[in-house]
Amino acid sequence: MHDLLPRFRRLAPYFRDGRKAWVVAFFASLITGLTEPLTAYLMMPLIDQGFAGKIPLWIVPVVIIGLFSVRGLFSFVGQYALAWAAQRGVLELRTAMFRRLMNAQPSVFAERSASSLTNSLVHEVVTGAQQLASALNTLVKDSLALVGLLAYLLYLNWQLTLVITVLMPSVAWAMRVAGKRLRKLALASQSSTDELAYAVEENVLAWRIVRLHGAAAQEGQRFATLSERLRSLMLKSVAAQAAITPITQIMASVAMSAVVVIALWQSQTNGATVGQFTSYVTGMLMLITPIKHLADVMGPITRGLTALERGVDLIEHVPAESGGSHQASRAQGQITLADVQVRYHADQAPALDQLSLSVQAGETVALVGPSGAGKSTLVHLLPRFAEPTHGQVSLDGVPLPDWDIHSLRQQFALVSQDVVLFNDTVLANVALGDTPDEARATDALRHANLLDFVQGLPQGLHSAIGHNGNQLSGGQRQRLAIARALYKNAPVLILDEATSALDAESEHLVQQALDHLMQGRTTLVIAHRLATIERADRIVVMEAGRIIEQGSHAQLLAAEGLYAKLHAMQFRA
Repeated sequence: MHDLLPRFRRLAPYFRDGRKAWVVAFFASLITGLTEPLTAYLMMPLIDQGFAGKIPLWIVPVVIIGLFSVRGLFSFVGQYALAWAAQRGVLELRTAMFRRLMNAQPSVFAERSASSLTNSLVHEVVTGAQQLASALNTLVKDSLALVGLLAYLLYLNWQLTLVITVLMPSVAWAMRVAGKRLRKLALASQSSTDELAYAVEENVLAWRIVRLHGAAAQEGQRFATLSERLRSLMLKSVAAQAAITPITQIMASVAMSAVVVIALWQSQTNGATVGQFTSYVTGMLMLITPIKHLADVMGPITRGLTALERGVDLIEHVPAESGGSHQASRAQGQITLADVQVRYHADQAPALDQLSLSVQAGETVALVGPSGAGKSTLVHLLPRFAEPTHGQVSLDGVPLPDWDIHSLRQQFALVSQDVVLFNDTVLANVALGDTPDEARATDALRHANLLDFVQGLPQGLHSAIGHNGNQLSGGQRQRLAIARALYKNAPVLILDEATSALDAESEHLVQQALDHLMQGRTTLVIAHRLATIERADRIVVMEAGRIIEQGSHAQLLAAEGLYAKLHAMQFRA
Protein backbone atom coordinates (compact mmCIF):
# COMPACT_ATOMS: atom_id res chain seq x y z
CA MET A 1 0.00 0.00 0.00
CA HIS A 2 2.96 2.35 0.59
CA ASP A 3 3.59 2.62 -3.17
CA LEU A 4 0.12 4.20 -3.51
CA LEU A 5 0.95 7.16 -1.27
CA PRO A 6 2.91 9.16 -3.92
CA ARG A 7 0.02 8.65 -6.33
CA PHE A 8 -2.48 9.96 -3.78
CA ARG A 9 -0.24 12.99 -3.15
CA ARG A 10 -0.41 13.91 -6.87
CA LEU A 11 -4.20 14.01 -6.65
CA ALA A 12 -4.39 15.77 -3.26
CA PRO A 13 -4.29 19.40 -4.55
CA TYR A 14 -7.46 18.85 -6.59
CA PHE A 15 -9.38 17.25 -3.70
CA ARG A 16 -8.25 19.71 -1.01
CA ASP A 17 -11.46 21.75 -1.05
CA GLY A 18 -13.36 18.73 0.27
CA ARG A 19 -11.30 18.53 3.48
CA LYS A 20 -14.29 18.91 5.81
CA ALA A 21 -16.19 16.22 3.94
CA TRP A 22 -13.17 13.90 4.14
CA VAL A 23 -13.06 14.43 7.92
CA VAL A 24 -16.80 13.77 8.27
CA ALA A 25 -16.45 10.65 6.14
CA PHE A 26 -13.54 9.40 8.25
CA PHE A 27 -15.34 9.78 11.57
CA ALA A 28 -18.55 8.31 10.15
CA SER A 29 -16.53 5.34 8.87
CA LEU A 30 -14.79 5.12 12.24
CA ILE A 31 -18.12 4.78 14.05
CA THR A 32 -19.39 2.32 11.44
CA GLY A 33 -16.22 0.26 11.78
CA LEU A 34 -16.38 0.23 15.57
CA THR A 35 -19.89 -1.23 15.51
CA GLU A 36 -18.35 -4.46 14.16
CA PRO A 37 -16.48 -5.47 17.34
CA LEU A 38 -19.34 -4.04 19.42
CA THR A 39 -21.70 -6.53 17.75
CA ALA A 40 -19.42 -9.42 18.70
CA TYR A 41 -18.95 -8.04 22.21
CA LEU A 42 -22.70 -7.81 22.88
CA MET A 43 -23.17 -11.48 22.01
CA MET A 44 -21.52 -12.57 25.28
CA PRO A 45 -23.76 -10.73 27.81
CA LEU A 46 -26.90 -11.19 25.73
CA ILE A 47 -26.43 -14.96 25.49
CA ASP A 48 -25.06 -15.64 29.00
CA GLN A 49 -27.55 -13.41 30.81
CA GLY A 50 -30.40 -14.01 28.37
CA PHE A 51 -30.32 -17.79 28.76
CA ALA A 52 -29.97 -17.37 32.51
CA GLY A 53 -33.10 -15.19 32.56
CA LYS A 54 -31.24 -12.21 34.06
CA ILE A 55 -32.38 -9.65 31.47
CA PRO A 56 -35.84 -8.95 29.96
CA LEU A 57 -36.29 -10.42 26.46
CA TRP A 58 -37.31 -7.05 24.96
CA ILE A 59 -33.78 -5.73 25.56
CA VAL A 60 -32.32 -8.13 22.95
CA PRO A 61 -34.14 -6.73 19.87
CA VAL A 62 -33.78 -3.16 21.16
CA VAL A 63 -30.00 -3.52 21.46
CA ILE A 64 -29.55 -5.34 18.13
CA ILE A 65 -31.89 -3.08 16.13
CA GLY A 66 -30.45 0.04 17.77
CA LEU A 67 -26.90 -1.05 17.00
CA PHE A 68 -27.66 -1.71 13.34
CA SER A 69 -29.61 1.54 13.05
CA VAL A 70 -26.61 3.50 14.28
CA ARG A 71 -24.42 1.55 11.89
CA GLY A 72 -26.75 2.24 8.95
CA LEU A 73 -27.01 5.95 9.72
CA PHE A 74 -23.28 6.54 9.91
CA SER A 75 -22.67 4.31 6.90
CA PHE A 76 -24.96 6.61 4.88
CA VAL A 77 -23.25 9.74 6.23
CA GLY A 78 -19.81 8.32 5.39
CA GLN A 79 -20.75 7.34 1.85
CA TYR A 80 -22.46 10.65 1.11
CA ALA A 81 -19.57 12.70 2.52
CA LEU A 82 -17.08 10.73 0.46
CA ALA A 83 -19.18 11.14 -2.68
CA TRP A 84 -19.46 14.90 -2.06
CA ALA A 85 -15.71 15.25 -1.58
CA ALA A 86 -14.99 13.10 -4.65
CA GLN A 87 -17.35 15.08 -6.90
CA ARG A 88 -15.88 18.34 -5.64
CA GLY A 89 -12.46 17.02 -6.58
CA VAL A 90 -13.76 15.96 -9.99
CA LEU A 91 -14.99 19.49 -10.57
CA GLU A 92 -11.59 20.97 -9.69
CA LEU A 93 -9.66 18.40 -11.72
CA ARG A 94 -11.93 18.62 -14.76
CA THR A 95 -11.83 22.44 -14.69
CA ALA A 96 -8.03 22.40 -14.52
CA MET A 97 -7.89 19.87 -17.38
CA PHE A 98 -10.17 21.95 -19.60
CA ARG A 99 -8.25 25.14 -18.78
CA ARG A 100 -5.00 23.44 -19.77
CA LEU A 101 -6.61 22.09 -22.93
CA MET A 102 -7.70 25.59 -23.89
CA ASN A 103 -4.13 26.93 -23.71
CA ALA A 104 -2.25 23.78 -24.74
CA GLN A 105 0.25 23.94 -27.56
CA PRO A 106 -1.43 23.24 -30.91
CA SER A 107 0.71 20.12 -31.39
CA VAL A 108 -1.38 18.40 -28.70
CA PHE A 109 -4.42 18.37 -30.99
CA ALA A 110 -2.40 16.72 -33.72
CA GLU A 111 -1.01 14.07 -31.39
CA ARG A 112 -4.22 13.12 -29.56
CA SER A 113 -7.63 12.43 -31.04
CA ALA A 114 -10.74 14.34 -30.02
CA SER A 115 -12.30 11.12 -28.69
CA SER A 116 -9.26 10.44 -26.46
CA LEU A 117 -9.34 13.94 -24.98
CA THR A 118 -13.12 13.78 -24.54
CA ASN A 119 -12.89 10.39 -22.84
CA SER A 120 -10.26 11.66 -20.40
CA LEU A 121 -12.05 14.91 -19.64
CA VAL A 122 -15.66 13.74 -19.40
CA HIS A 123 -15.79 10.05 -18.57
CA GLU A 124 -12.55 8.86 -16.96
CA VAL A 125 -12.33 11.47 -14.19
CA VAL A 126 -15.91 10.75 -13.07
CA THR A 127 -15.57 6.97 -13.24
CA GLY A 128 -12.18 7.10 -11.55
CA ALA A 129 -13.42 9.33 -8.73
CA GLN A 130 -16.50 7.16 -8.14
CA GLN A 131 -14.43 3.99 -8.01
CA LEU A 132 -11.85 5.61 -5.76
CA ALA A 133 -14.43 7.09 -3.37
CA SER A 134 -16.23 3.76 -3.05
CA ALA A 135 -12.96 1.92 -2.55
CA LEU A 136 -11.71 4.43 0.03
CA ASN A 137 -14.97 4.14 1.93
CA THR A 138 -14.49 0.37 2.01
CA LEU A 139 -10.81 0.72 2.88
CA VAL A 140 -11.38 3.05 5.84
CA LYS A 141 -14.49 1.34 7.20
CA ASP A 142 -13.25 -2.22 6.86
CA SER A 143 -9.72 -1.41 8.03
CA LEU A 144 -11.15 0.11 11.21
CA ALA A 145 -13.53 -2.83 11.60
CA LEU A 146 -10.62 -5.24 11.15
CA VAL A 147 -8.46 -3.42 13.69
CA GLY A 148 -11.36 -3.20 16.16
CA LEU A 149 -12.26 -6.87 15.81
CA LEU A 150 -8.64 -7.96 16.18
CA ALA A 151 -8.24 -5.76 19.28
CA TYR A 152 -11.40 -7.26 20.79
CA LEU A 153 -10.31 -10.81 19.95
CA LEU A 154 -6.89 -10.17 21.48
CA TYR A 155 -8.59 -8.95 24.63
CA LEU A 156 -10.88 -11.96 24.69
CA ASN A 157 -8.29 -14.63 23.84
CA TRP A 158 -4.87 -13.53 22.70
CA GLN A 159 -3.60 -17.05 22.02
CA LEU A 160 -6.30 -17.75 19.45
CA THR A 161 -5.92 -14.34 17.88
CA LEU A 162 -2.23 -14.94 17.15
CA VAL A 163 -3.34 -17.75 14.84
CA ILE A 164 -5.48 -15.27 12.89
CA THR A 165 -2.71 -12.67 12.56
CA VAL A 166 -0.59 -15.18 10.61
CA LEU A 167 -3.05 -14.57 7.78
CA MET A 168 -2.29 -10.85 7.42
CA PRO A 169 1.15 -10.89 5.68
CA SER A 170 -0.13 -13.40 3.15
CA VAL A 171 -3.13 -11.20 2.30
CA ALA A 172 -0.89 -8.12 1.98
CA TRP A 173 1.43 -9.98 -0.41
CA ALA A 174 -1.49 -11.14 -2.56
CA MET A 175 -2.88 -7.59 -2.73
CA ARG A 176 0.50 -6.14 -3.71
CA VAL A 177 1.07 -8.60 -6.55
CA ALA A 178 -2.46 -8.21 -7.84
CA GLY A 179 -2.25 -4.40 -7.59
CA LYS A 180 0.78 -4.23 -9.93
CA ARG A 181 -0.94 -6.40 -12.53
CA LEU A 182 -4.20 -4.45 -12.25
CA ARG A 183 -2.37 -1.15 -12.88
CA LYS A 184 -0.81 -2.50 -16.09
CA LEU A 185 -4.15 -3.82 -17.26
CA ALA A 186 -5.90 -0.52 -16.39
CA LEU A 187 -3.43 1.46 -18.52
CA ALA A 188 -3.83 -0.97 -21.41
CA SER A 189 -7.64 -0.80 -21.09
CA GLN A 190 -7.55 3.00 -21.25
CA SER A 191 -5.54 2.93 -24.48
CA SER A 192 -7.88 0.33 -25.94
CA THR A 193 -10.90 2.42 -24.93
CA ASP A 194 -9.40 5.45 -26.70
CA GLU A 195 -8.92 3.41 -29.90
CA LEU A 196 -12.50 2.15 -29.75
CA ALA A 197 -13.87 5.66 -29.13
CA TYR A 198 -11.79 6.99 -32.02
CA ALA A 199 -13.25 4.36 -34.36
CA VAL A 200 -16.75 5.50 -33.34
CA GLU A 201 -15.80 9.16 -33.80
CA GLU A 202 -14.45 8.54 -37.32
CA ASN A 203 -17.54 6.64 -38.40
CA VAL A 204 -19.94 9.18 -36.93
CA LEU A 205 -18.17 12.02 -38.77
CA ALA A 206 -17.80 10.07 -42.03
CA TRP A 207 -21.09 8.16 -42.11
CA ARG A 208 -22.00 9.43 -45.58
CA ILE A 209 -18.78 8.30 -47.24
CA VAL A 210 -18.85 4.99 -45.35
CA ARG A 211 -22.32 4.20 -46.67
CA LEU A 212 -21.59 5.51 -50.14
CA HIS A 213 -18.62 3.16 -50.50
CA GLY A 214 -20.35 0.23 -48.81
CA ALA A 215 -17.68 0.16 -46.10
CA ALA A 216 -20.08 -0.52 -43.22
CA ALA A 217 -19.13 -4.20 -42.99
CA GLN A 218 -15.42 -3.37 -43.09
CA GLU A 219 -15.78 -0.74 -40.39
CA GLY A 220 -17.98 -3.10 -38.39
CA GLN A 221 -15.19 -5.70 -38.46
CA ARG A 222 -12.70 -3.06 -37.34
CA PHE A 223 -15.01 -2.06 -34.49
CA ALA A 224 -15.49 -5.72 -33.51
CA THR A 225 -11.72 -6.30 -33.43
CA LEU A 226 -11.16 -3.29 -31.19
CA SER A 227 -14.11 -4.30 -28.98
CA GLU A 228 -12.73 -7.82 -28.64
CA ARG A 229 -9.35 -6.45 -27.60
CA LEU A 230 -10.99 -4.29 -24.92
CA ARG A 231 -13.16 -7.22 -23.78
CA SER A 232 -10.07 -9.40 -23.41
CA LEU A 233 -8.29 -6.76 -21.32
CA MET A 234 -11.35 -6.26 -19.12
CA LEU A 235 -11.64 -10.01 -18.54
CA LYS A 236 -7.96 -10.21 -17.61
CA SER A 237 -8.53 -7.38 -15.14
CA VAL A 238 -11.56 -9.16 -13.65
CA ALA A 239 -9.58 -12.42 -13.41
CA ALA A 240 -6.69 -10.69 -11.66
CA GLN A 241 -9.05 -9.07 -9.17
CA ALA A 242 -11.24 -12.14 -8.70
CA ALA A 243 -8.25 -14.35 -7.96
CA ILE A 244 -7.58 -12.42 -4.75
CA THR A 245 -10.91 -13.39 -3.19
CA PRO A 246 -10.59 -17.21 -3.23
CA ILE A 247 -6.95 -16.98 -2.15
CA THR A 248 -7.83 -14.87 0.88
CA GLN A 249 -10.87 -17.02 1.65
CA ILE A 250 -8.76 -20.19 1.62
CA MET A 251 -6.26 -18.52 3.94
CA ALA A 252 -9.13 -17.44 6.19
CA SER A 253 -10.67 -20.92 6.21
CA VAL A 254 -7.37 -22.47 7.32
CA ALA A 255 -7.06 -19.99 10.17
CA MET A 256 -10.73 -20.37 11.08
CA SER A 257 -10.54 -24.16 11.23
CA ALA A 258 -7.56 -23.99 13.54
CA VAL A 259 -9.26 -21.37 15.73
CA VAL A 260 -12.52 -23.30 16.08
CA VAL A 261 -10.69 -26.51 17.07
CA ILE A 262 -8.49 -24.69 19.61
CA ALA A 263 -11.46 -22.72 20.97
CA LEU A 264 -13.51 -25.88 21.49
CA TRP A 265 -10.54 -27.53 23.24
CA GLN A 266 -10.07 -24.46 25.49
CA SER A 267 -13.78 -24.34 26.40
CA GLN A 268 -13.62 -27.97 27.47
CA THR A 269 -10.48 -27.56 29.54
CA ASN A 270 -10.89 -24.02 30.91
CA GLY A 271 -14.64 -23.97 31.37
CA ALA A 272 -15.31 -20.96 29.11
CA THR A 273 -18.94 -19.90 28.94
CA VAL A 274 -21.14 -20.39 25.87
CA GLY A 275 -21.40 -16.61 25.58
CA GLN A 276 -17.62 -16.21 25.50
CA PHE A 277 -17.27 -18.92 22.87
CA THR A 278 -20.12 -17.48 20.79
CA SER A 279 -18.74 -13.95 21.11
CA TYR A 280 -15.28 -15.07 19.96
CA VAL A 281 -16.56 -17.13 17.04
CA THR A 282 -18.91 -14.29 16.04
CA GLY A 283 -16.01 -11.83 16.05
CA MET A 284 -13.84 -14.26 14.11
CA LEU A 285 -16.54 -14.85 11.50
CA MET A 286 -17.06 -11.11 11.22
CA LEU A 287 -13.38 -10.79 10.29
CA ILE A 288 -14.03 -12.57 7.01
CA THR A 289 -16.14 -9.74 5.54
CA PRO A 290 -13.60 -6.90 6.03
CA ILE A 291 -10.77 -9.18 4.92
CA LYS A 292 -12.69 -10.05 1.76
CA HIS A 293 -13.57 -6.42 1.11
CA LEU A 294 -9.99 -5.32 1.66
CA ALA A 295 -8.81 -8.03 -0.71
CA ASP A 296 -11.26 -6.80 -3.37
CA VAL A 297 -10.53 -3.10 -2.84
CA MET A 298 -7.22 -3.08 -4.71
CA GLY A 299 -8.87 -3.31 -8.12
CA PRO A 300 -11.13 -0.23 -7.81
CA ILE A 301 -8.35 1.79 -6.15
CA THR A 302 -5.93 0.94 -8.96
CA ARG A 303 -8.42 1.66 -11.73
CA GLY A 304 -9.63 4.85 -10.05
CA LEU A 305 -6.11 6.17 -9.47
CA THR A 306 -5.04 5.30 -13.01
CA ALA A 307 -8.03 7.13 -14.50
CA LEU A 308 -7.51 10.24 -12.34
CA GLU A 309 -3.75 10.24 -12.94
CA ARG A 310 -4.42 10.45 -16.65
CA GLY A 311 -6.17 13.73 -16.01
CA VAL A 312 -3.26 14.96 -13.87
CA ASP A 313 -0.85 13.91 -16.65
CA LEU A 314 -2.78 16.13 -19.06
CA ILE A 315 -2.34 19.07 -16.70
CA GLU A 316 1.30 18.43 -15.79
CA HIS A 317 2.79 17.05 -19.00
CA VAL A 318 0.87 18.76 -21.81
CA PRO A 319 2.89 21.89 -22.58
CA ALA A 320 1.05 25.18 -22.38
CA GLU A 321 1.43 27.95 -24.94
CA SER A 322 3.89 30.67 -24.08
CA GLY A 323 4.17 34.24 -25.24
CA GLY A 324 5.83 37.53 -24.52
CA SER A 325 4.54 40.75 -23.05
CA HIS A 326 4.03 42.91 -26.14
CA GLN A 327 0.44 44.02 -26.60
CA ALA A 328 -1.39 46.26 -29.03
CA SER A 329 -5.02 47.23 -29.20
CA ARG A 330 -4.84 47.14 -33.01
CA ALA A 331 -1.82 46.23 -35.12
CA GLN A 332 -1.01 48.00 -38.38
CA GLY A 333 -0.82 44.63 -40.13
CA GLN A 334 2.74 44.49 -41.54
CA ILE A 335 3.91 40.87 -41.76
CA THR A 336 7.49 39.67 -42.30
CA LEU A 337 8.80 36.13 -42.68
CA ALA A 338 12.60 35.96 -42.67
CA ASP A 339 14.38 32.77 -43.76
CA VAL A 340 11.60 30.61 -42.27
CA GLN A 341 11.76 26.84 -42.23
CA VAL A 342 9.05 24.53 -40.87
CA ARG A 343 9.74 20.83 -40.55
CA TYR A 344 7.02 18.66 -38.99
CA HIS A 345 9.08 15.46 -38.99
CA ALA A 346 12.83 15.09 -39.09
CA ASP A 347 12.71 12.40 -41.79
CA GLN A 348 10.45 14.42 -44.13
CA ALA A 349 11.04 17.36 -46.42
CA PRO A 350 10.31 20.75 -44.82
CA ALA A 351 6.83 22.20 -45.30
CA LEU A 352 8.48 25.63 -45.67
CA ASP A 353 12.08 25.85 -46.83
CA GLN A 354 14.08 29.04 -46.15
CA LEU A 355 11.10 31.21 -47.11
CA SER A 356 11.18 35.00 -46.89
CA LEU A 357 8.19 37.24 -47.54
CA SER A 358 7.14 40.77 -46.60
CA VAL A 359 3.50 41.90 -46.65
CA GLN A 360 2.73 45.59 -46.24
CA ALA A 361 -0.08 46.87 -44.05
CA GLY A 362 -3.35 46.91 -45.99
CA GLU A 363 -1.96 44.78 -48.84
CA THR A 364 -3.89 41.83 -50.28
CA VAL A 365 -1.57 38.92 -51.05
CA ALA A 366 -2.79 35.71 -52.66
CA LEU A 367 -0.94 32.43 -52.08
CA VAL A 368 -1.25 29.92 -54.90
CA GLY A 369 0.42 26.70 -55.83
CA PRO A 370 -0.15 22.94 -55.97
CA SER A 371 -1.28 20.95 -52.93
CA GLY A 372 1.55 20.51 -50.44
CA ALA A 373 3.25 23.73 -51.49
CA GLY A 374 3.12 25.08 -47.91
CA LYS A 375 0.37 27.70 -48.23
CA SER A 376 -1.63 26.58 -45.18
CA THR A 377 1.53 26.13 -43.13
CA LEU A 378 2.51 29.72 -43.91
CA VAL A 379 -0.77 31.22 -42.67
CA HIS A 380 -0.81 28.88 -39.63
CA LEU A 381 2.44 30.50 -38.53
CA LEU A 382 0.79 33.91 -38.10
CA PRO A 383 -1.54 33.14 -35.12
CA ARG A 384 1.12 30.66 -33.90
CA PHE A 385 -0.88 27.54 -34.70
CA ALA A 386 2.47 26.29 -35.99
CA GLU A 387 6.00 27.25 -35.00
CA PRO A 388 9.03 27.73 -37.27
CA THR A 389 11.94 25.39 -36.71
CA HIS A 390 14.22 28.09 -38.11
CA GLY A 391 13.87 31.76 -38.97
CA GLN A 392 11.58 34.46 -37.67
CA VAL A 393 8.02 35.67 -38.23
CA SER A 394 7.12 39.24 -37.21
CA LEU A 395 3.99 41.38 -37.00
CA ASP A 396 4.61 45.15 -37.15
CA GLY A 397 8.31 44.43 -36.69
CA VAL A 398 7.80 42.53 -33.42
CA PRO A 399 8.72 38.80 -33.47
CA LEU A 400 5.63 36.70 -32.81
CA PRO A 401 7.06 34.99 -29.65
CA ASP A 402 7.44 38.46 -28.11
CA TRP A 403 3.71 39.14 -28.46
CA ASP A 404 1.28 38.33 -25.69
CA ILE A 405 -0.41 35.28 -27.20
CA HIS A 406 -3.96 36.57 -26.60
CA SER A 407 -3.18 40.04 -27.94
CA LEU A 408 -1.52 38.49 -31.00
CA ARG A 409 -4.57 36.42 -31.90
CA GLN A 410 -6.84 39.42 -31.51
CA GLN A 411 -5.11 40.80 -34.60
CA PHE A 412 -6.30 37.98 -36.89
CA ALA A 413 -9.62 36.87 -38.33
CA LEU A 414 -10.00 33.63 -40.27
CA VAL A 415 -12.53 32.51 -42.86
CA SER A 416 -11.86 29.03 -44.19
CA GLN A 417 -13.62 26.36 -46.20
CA ASP A 418 -14.03 24.31 -43.01
CA VAL A 419 -16.39 26.58 -41.09
CA VAL A 420 -16.73 25.67 -37.41
CA LEU A 421 -19.98 26.72 -35.74
CA PHE A 422 -21.26 26.03 -32.25
CA ASN A 423 -24.60 24.57 -31.23
CA ASP A 424 -25.81 27.96 -30.04
CA THR A 425 -27.63 31.02 -31.32
CA VAL A 426 -26.72 33.10 -34.36
CA LEU A 427 -25.71 35.96 -32.05
CA ALA A 428 -23.45 33.76 -29.94
CA ASN A 429 -21.71 32.42 -33.07
CA VAL A 430 -21.19 35.86 -34.58
CA ALA A 431 -19.89 37.38 -31.32
CA LEU A 432 -17.74 34.35 -30.46
CA GLY A 433 -15.25 35.27 -27.74
CA ASP A 434 -16.56 38.83 -27.46
CA THR A 435 -19.43 40.57 -25.67
CA PRO A 436 -22.67 39.95 -27.64
CA ASP A 437 -24.01 43.19 -29.11
CA GLU A 438 -27.17 42.89 -31.20
CA ALA A 439 -26.66 46.12 -33.14
CA ARG A 440 -23.07 45.26 -33.97
CA ALA A 441 -24.02 41.69 -34.96
CA THR A 442 -26.87 42.98 -37.14
CA ASP A 443 -24.45 45.26 -38.97
CA ALA A 444 -21.98 42.40 -39.49
CA LEU A 445 -24.73 40.14 -40.83
CA ARG A 446 -25.94 42.86 -43.20
CA HIS A 447 -22.49 43.28 -44.73
CA ALA A 448 -22.17 39.48 -44.91
CA ASN A 449 -25.39 39.32 -46.99
CA LEU A 450 -27.07 37.15 -44.35
CA LEU A 451 -29.30 39.54 -42.44
CA ASP A 452 -32.48 38.85 -44.43
CA PHE A 453 -32.13 35.13 -43.78
CA VAL A 454 -31.49 35.61 -40.04
CA GLN A 455 -34.42 37.99 -39.63
CA GLY A 456 -36.64 35.34 -41.21
CA LEU A 457 -35.72 32.77 -38.54
CA PRO A 458 -38.29 32.16 -35.75
CA GLN A 459 -36.23 33.96 -33.11
CA GLY A 460 -33.99 36.06 -35.32
CA LEU A 461 -30.54 36.57 -33.82
CA HIS A 462 -31.48 34.30 -30.92
CA SER A 463 -32.33 31.30 -33.11
CA ALA A 464 -30.26 28.15 -32.53
CA ILE A 465 -28.42 26.84 -35.60
CA GLY A 466 -27.88 23.22 -34.54
CA HIS A 467 -24.78 21.04 -34.29
CA ASN A 468 -22.02 22.76 -36.29
CA GLY A 469 -24.69 24.85 -38.02
CA ASN A 470 -26.36 21.85 -39.67
CA GLN A 471 -29.55 23.88 -40.15
CA LEU A 472 -27.72 26.20 -42.58
CA SER A 473 -26.66 25.71 -46.19
CA GLY A 474 -23.00 25.80 -47.21
CA GLY A 475 -23.23 29.39 -48.43
CA GLN A 476 -25.05 30.51 -45.28
CA ARG A 477 -22.42 28.86 -43.08
CA GLN A 478 -19.68 30.63 -45.05
CA ARG A 479 -21.41 34.03 -44.75
CA LEU A 480 -21.94 33.48 -41.01
CA ALA A 481 -18.18 32.92 -40.70
CA ILE A 482 -17.63 36.18 -42.61
CA ALA A 483 -20.03 37.96 -40.24
CA ARG A 484 -17.98 36.61 -37.34
CA ALA A 485 -14.82 38.05 -38.91
CA LEU A 486 -16.56 41.39 -39.50
CA TYR A 487 -17.71 41.45 -35.87
CA LYS A 488 -14.17 40.81 -34.65
CA ASN A 489 -12.84 43.62 -36.87
CA ALA A 490 -9.25 42.37 -36.78
CA PRO A 491 -6.59 44.21 -38.84
CA VAL A 492 -5.27 41.02 -40.52
CA LEU A 493 -7.57 38.69 -42.45
CA ILE A 494 -6.81 35.12 -43.53
CA LEU A 495 -9.01 33.61 -46.24
CA ASP A 496 -8.37 29.89 -46.69
CA GLU A 497 -10.36 28.60 -49.68
CA ALA A 498 -13.29 30.69 -48.45
CA THR A 499 -15.34 30.29 -51.65
CA SER A 500 -14.54 26.69 -52.53
CA ALA A 501 -17.30 24.12 -52.99
CA LEU A 502 -20.03 26.78 -53.36
CA ASP A 503 -22.54 27.10 -56.16
CA ALA A 504 -22.43 30.16 -58.41
CA GLU A 505 -25.13 32.11 -56.55
CA SER A 506 -23.64 31.41 -53.10
CA GLU A 507 -20.14 32.22 -54.35
CA HIS A 508 -21.34 35.58 -55.70
CA LEU A 509 -22.93 36.51 -52.35
CA VAL A 510 -19.90 35.29 -50.40
CA GLN A 511 -17.50 37.15 -52.69
CA GLN A 512 -19.48 40.37 -52.19
CA ALA A 513 -19.23 39.90 -48.42
CA LEU A 514 -15.52 39.15 -48.67
CA ASP A 515 -14.89 42.29 -50.74
CA HIS A 516 -16.43 44.36 -47.96
CA LEU A 517 -14.52 42.43 -45.29
CA MET A 518 -11.13 42.95 -47.01
CA GLN A 519 -11.40 46.73 -47.12
CA GLY A 520 -8.68 48.41 -45.05
CA ARG A 521 -7.17 45.12 -43.87
CA THR A 522 -4.01 43.18 -44.57
CA THR A 523 -5.33 40.07 -46.30
CA LEU A 524 -3.74 36.73 -47.10
CA VAL A 525 -5.80 34.66 -49.52
CA ILE A 526 -5.32 30.96 -50.24
CA ALA A 527 -7.24 29.94 -53.33
CA HIS A 528 -7.08 27.19 -55.92
CA ARG A 529 -9.69 28.94 -58.10
CA LEU A 530 -7.45 31.57 -59.64
CA ALA A 531 -10.35 33.66 -60.98
CA THR A 532 -11.10 34.75 -57.39
CA ILE A 533 -7.65 36.32 -56.83
CA GLU A 534 -6.98 38.18 -60.06
CA ARG A 535 -7.54 41.53 -58.32
CA ALA A 536 -5.05 40.81 -55.49
CA ASP A 537 -2.30 43.41 -55.03
CA ARG A 538 0.24 40.62 -55.30
CA ILE A 539 0.16 36.93 -56.10
CA VAL A 540 2.80 34.70 -54.49
CA VAL A 541 3.34 31.36 -56.21
CA MET A 542 4.66 28.54 -54.00
CA GLU A 543 6.01 25.10 -54.71
CA ALA A 544 7.64 22.59 -52.32
CA GLY A 545 7.76 25.12 -49.49
CA ARG A 546 9.46 27.85 -51.52
CA ILE A 547 8.37 31.02 -53.30
CA ILE A 548 9.17 30.55 -56.97
CA GLU A 549 7.54 33.68 -58.41
CA GLN A 550 5.43 36.64 -57.38
CA GLY A 551 3.79 39.66 -58.96
CA SER A 552 0.45 40.86 -60.25
CA HIS A 553 -1.90 38.66 -62.26
CA ALA A 554 -0.82 40.27 -65.54
CA GLN A 555 2.89 40.08 -64.70
CA LEU A 556 2.71 36.39 -63.82
CA LEU A 557 0.79 35.50 -66.97
CA ALA A 558 3.40 37.34 -69.01
CA ALA A 559 6.21 35.47 -67.23
CA GLU A 560 4.77 32.15 -68.47
CA GLY A 561 5.84 30.34 -65.31
CA LEU A 562 3.98 27.99 -62.97
CA TYR A 563 1.16 30.47 -62.38
CA ALA A 564 0.54 30.80 -66.11
CA LYS A 565 0.44 27.00 -66.43
CA LEU A 566 -2.03 26.63 -63.55
CA HIS A 567 -4.16 29.42 -65.00
CA ALA A 568 -4.19 27.84 -68.44
CA MET A 569 -5.13 24.42 -67.00
CA GLN A 570 -8.09 25.84 -65.09
CA PHE A 571 -9.47 27.87 -67.95
CA ARG A 572 -9.05 25.05 -70.47
CA ALA A 573 -11.15 22.95 -68.10
